[in-house]
Amino acid sequence: MVEERPATTRRHAEPGSREFLAIVALCMAMAAMSIDLLLPAFPEMRSQFGLAEGATEISLVITGFFIGLGFGQLVYGPLSDRFGRKRVLYVGLAVYVAGALAASLAGSLGAFVACRIIWGFGAACPRSLALAILRDTFEGDRMARMMSNVMATFILVPIVAPSIGAGLLALGSWQLTLWFPAGCAVLLAVWVALRLPETLPPDRRRSVSPRALLDAAGAVVRNRQTVAFCLASTFLFGIMTSYVGSTQVIVEEVFDQEDLFPLIFGALAIGLALGSLVAGRLVTRVGLARLVRYGALYAVGSAAVLALVGVASGGHPPLWLFFGASVLMLPSVTALVPNTNTAAMAPLASVAGMAAAIIGTVSTIGGALLGGVVDSAYDGSVAPFTVAALVFSVAAGAAIFLARLRSAPVDEELLVEGEGVAPALLD
Repeated sequence: MVEERPATTRRHAEPGSREFLAIVALCMAMAAMSIDLLLPAFPEMRSQFGLAEGATEISLVITGFFIGLGFGQLVYGPLSDRFGRKRVLYVGLAVYVAGALAASLAGSLGAFVACRIIWGFGAACPRSLALAILRDTFEGDRMARMMSNVMATFILVPIVAPSIGAGLLALGSWQLTLWFPAGCAVLLAVWVALRLPETLPPDRRRSVSPRALLDAAGAVVRNRQTVAFCLASTFLFGIMTSYVGSTQVIVEEVFDQEDLFPLIFGALAIGLALGSLVAGRLVTRVGLARLVRYGALYAVGSAAVLALVGVASGGHPPLWLFFGASVLMLPSVTALVPNTNTAAMAPLASVAGMAAAIIGTVSTIGGALLGGVVDSAYDGSVAPFTVAALVFSVAAGAAIFLARLRSAPVDEELLVEGEGVAPALLD
């Protein structure tokens, strides 16, 4: 099994090295940074746009970003299959910076949300191409381990971003929370230019003609393994988005522990990162197929415990019991997410950009919608979140067991006439 395909020079970071993984992790983190840095600035933003204190309309800045993030991946993935990862990555980062800087000049909430859609559209590029770069470079269990390591780093962003945002507010205006990620995008572009190797060589690039794009998309949606694991990832992401959206209000309103929220959120985030790291260690020992199946069983079991805690207590359990059950369940989600993404991408090396685009779009938008449903169902108790976590875990587990994951890559099947896509020539 060949693990490192593209040739690299000494001036580039070696695939699998800490620097290489750090670049990919930062690519994935750009989207999360664009969300979490802004959260402490919401009060100032409400005042700037003439909104009442506590007005929920400010959440549109998050919704708009997710719209751009979701649909943007459908553009960048196929383009990167044709023109290479690095050139397209530069374009996406340029759009990212333009959206962030334009948002800092917006004079109304509507204009700001429009800029956030552009910003999210730019953030979709490093988010989706990170998956494609890993698929270009690694296969099988090795890819799963690299994905878990990248995800563990990515999860640390929500821990530190709110504190960075608060620090920026202490230094100056709330627009600093927009300029900071724009600056990070510029630094990332320079880092990519100097150190990231091009992972898609010219002889593996594809046409962007309508027929070639349809063939590539068809290869993705007709692959049972890819579709099943994409659905699993969507339900797991739904748990994550509902957790992010519900945790603060649960801690502050259900448990009346507003001062403890940063500590609780940070402790849970550390547990989430550990889940990814442990999965990365285990996958090379037990194999991807076993890990996702055992992980799914554990996720359902631990989610059942959390749901029991929520329902049996009438939605108002002791804080220590709810916290303990959450610590038991949430790391299983971050252990599964990178591995379900790996399993979804595994059979599609020849159309990795298109696969990353479709998988990223479906999981991002679908997960955000599922999380929004849970957040809107909040009734002053933990019950909606705990029950949703169980339902989504069961749905993800069912998709995983229906996938019939193979232990070896099956990309060659895409080349069989009548069962997939024939090789597409460059224009």
